[in-house]
Amino acid sequence: MPKIDTLLMQDAVVIIPTYNEIENIEAILDAVLKLPKPFDVLVVDDNSPDQTANKVKDLQKQYANRLFLEVRQQKSGLGTAYIHGFKWCLKRDYHYIFEMDADFSHNPNDLERLYDTCHNKGADVAIGSRYVKGVNVVNWPLTRVILSYGASIYVRLITGMKINDATAGFVCYKRKVLEQLNLDEIKFIGYAFQIEMKFKAFLKRFKIVEVPVIFTDRTKGVSKLSSSIISEAIFGVITMKFKSLFKN
Repeated sequence: MPKIDTLLMQDAVVIIPTYNEIENIEAILDAVLKLPKPFDVLVVDDNSPDQTANKVKDLQKQYANRLFLEVRQQKSGLGTAYIHGFKWCLKRDYHYIFEMDADFSHNPNDLERLYDTCHNKGADVAIGSRYVKGVNVVNWPLTRVILSYGASIYVRLITGMKINDATAGFVCYKRKVLEQLNLDEIKFIGYAFQIEMKFKAFLKRFKIVEVPVIFTDRTKGVSKLSSSIISEAIFGVITMKFKSLFKN
């Protein structure tokens, strides 16, 4: 068990973006908010037709001053949801800001390990990595494993980052990282957003550490992955690297 400083109470917040996650939201919030290490949670909901936001509002009565909700008017993409969440968190006194999915593909128990990596072990960015020790993915078809793992190799080759899982969406950022990145310049909205955030931190020479986790594909709800998101990631990486050369 990682060493957790119990004197530091709500110094950490987990951003969970949602769109039609009514089947998962109560269980994931209970799992996070009942961890031994206290985490606040911010749900950024894109006006889910299935009433995900209303379920969160009900749970706020149980988790007063720990569970927060921001509802946007329409489905606008993962990246913009996280940027919205980052800006909300930076207006408050959080030192560690997390990204996490709502569907249990990220194990809530691993939040403490990511926290420990930043709080006690000197990392500026801690990544819950599927590929730092082989391939740790459960319930994915082989084609998707190959696509995801191949994408990470592709990103390493193009960007020069020594990161095994650049598309990972389970991440802890120290506050100073987000403060020093220009969040308004983050352009991508799908999985390429995850790559872009890590690349921007890499260019700023922040210490990025991968923490091995087991990724389990959702058992409830519908995946948001689409061909347009994949295209954005493939072609966006080249554009991102090209622009960084001119800035340097």
